[in-house]
Amino acid sequence: MPMTSDRRPTTRTLRGWAIHVLQEAGAIRECEEHGWMQDRADPHARERAFDIARQDLPPGVSPDEAAVEVREVLESIGDTCPECPPN
Repeated sequence: MPMTSDRRPTTRTLRGWAIHVLQEAGAIRECEEHGWMQDRADPHARERAFDIARQDLPPGVSPDEAAVEVREVLESIGDTCPECPPN
């Protein structure tokens, strides 16, 4: 009988891992129409992302390196989709 596990999918880059962590924590979301990542500006979700990053590190990455990557990804993502018309 096949068994399933709740393991996360393998991510090939540290940036990809950080994006996955931020999505899992609810700190960022994807524009439904265009696919751009958007910062939700939720301080609680950001803190959850940093907690996840410290506890579930990719192999060979220190907690400090993981936190820096999560912070850099957050800083590179805006709160609006560049392709959506302004409200």
